[in-house]
Amino acid sequence: MYAELAENITIWIQKTVKDAGMKGVVIGLSGGIDSGVTAALCVRALGAENVLGLVMPCDSIEEDTRDGLRTAEHLGISVKVIDISPVLQTFVIAGDLDTSDVLNLGNVKARLRMTMEYAYSKNRLVAGTGNLSETKTGYWTKWGDGAADFLPIADLWKDEVIKLGKYLKLSDWMLSRVPSAGLWVNQSDEDEMGVTYEEIKSYFTTGVQSVSAEAAERIGQLFVSSAHKREIIPFYHARGWLDES
Repeated sequence: MYAELAENITIWIQKTVKDAGMKGVVIGLSGGIDSGVTAALCVRALGAENVLGLVMPCDSIEEDTRDGLRTAEHLGISVKVIDISPVLQTFVIAGDLDTSDVLNLGNVKARLRMTMEYAYSKNRLVAGTGNLSETKTGYWTKWGDGAADFLPIADLWKDEVIKLGKYLKLSDWMLSRVPSAGLWVNQSDEDEMGVTYEEIKSYFTTGVQSVSAEAAERIGQLFVSSAHKREIIPFYHARGWLDES
């Protein structure tokens, strides 16, 4: 099953990059399973020489930088470490941002990282790393890690990403790593969302009754409040009115 899935995604990546007239991809490496699987699929599709990994510490925990480099080494791809902490500090000072608001600051970090990925996108597409569990709950930054040219694993639940990673023979440390956005020490995705990835999948695939009332309420809130992230940018349709005037 996962062998066929890996092959289908590989072929899709090849076509996506070719149709765009590009030669390779650039991807942000966090050291987590999502970026690891995405990078591994891109290597299968394009060859390691055509995949560039960016490790972008931004007032981050050292573990993320270490694991990002370990990912690149495991896959044999080129990697650049770009410390964008000074850029973040410029934003904080210029905008007089509240540094105690860790969620807002996390969004700023994600958008700065994506800006850097596009700065390295000459002759490359930017590979996104979002999965279906995060898409449904809005656990991503609009115009940050949610911005990309293509999304290889966006239709896979978190557990499916892990199973695909096992098939792709990713390192045990990556497969067992606690999913985290790295916003602060010991931060985890599930703690921040208030529900588990298992509950999220069950809610959407089996039904509201398959999880506790508390989990159902929380997931429902996340889904509704993040609806705007999954829609195209709304615009006023003036054309019809003007053409009739």
